[in-house]
Amino acid sequence: MPKREDMPYRDCVGVAVFNAQGLVFVGRRKPEGNPEHVTVNDSPWQMPQGGIDKGETPIAAAWRELYEETSIRTAEVIAEAPEWIYYDLPDEALGIALKGKYRGQRQRWFAFRFTGDEAEIDVTAPGGGAHPAEFDKWRWEALEKLPDLIVPFKRQAYLEVVKAFAHVPAGVRG
Repeated sequence: MPKREDMPYRDCVGVAVFNAQGLVFVGRRKPEGNPEHVTVNDSPWQMPQGGIDKGETPIAAAWRELYEETSIRTAEVIAEAPEWIYYDLPDEALGIALKGKYRGQRQRWFAFRFTGDEAEIDVTAPGGGAHPAEFDKWRWEALEKLPDLIVPFKRQAYLEVVKAFAHVPAGVRG
């Protein structure tokens, strides 16, 4: 097993998409095609997230990942978490997950307000089928509930996301 302290974090973005009722988009991860290669039997839900490509800004990566995973384009940026949020992979995934190169991820989180029609959202054939599906279902959920719905090793990161965007739901209610 590689030494955790010798491995870098992968730069990544995450997107909390709020609807008009102040609920957040959450997708259920498909078991196959999971870049973290971690079994997610009991906590498979998460918000859209993904790596930042070379030369790409975090906000550009957030828009790209959101579209590639959900087909959402009709939204606006309403907040950015003030700090990078980190999580470490569990020992059993180290050297395997994230192409075996990283100890975990360093994430820049953004809050978006969804302004479109729900018919726009397509997680099973995102981008009109141009992108592989990472989710097999989606729903709206209360931000505070998300840390209990995700894989346990991301729980602390999601608690930090909840704290960073705790002020947002009241601001998006119509």
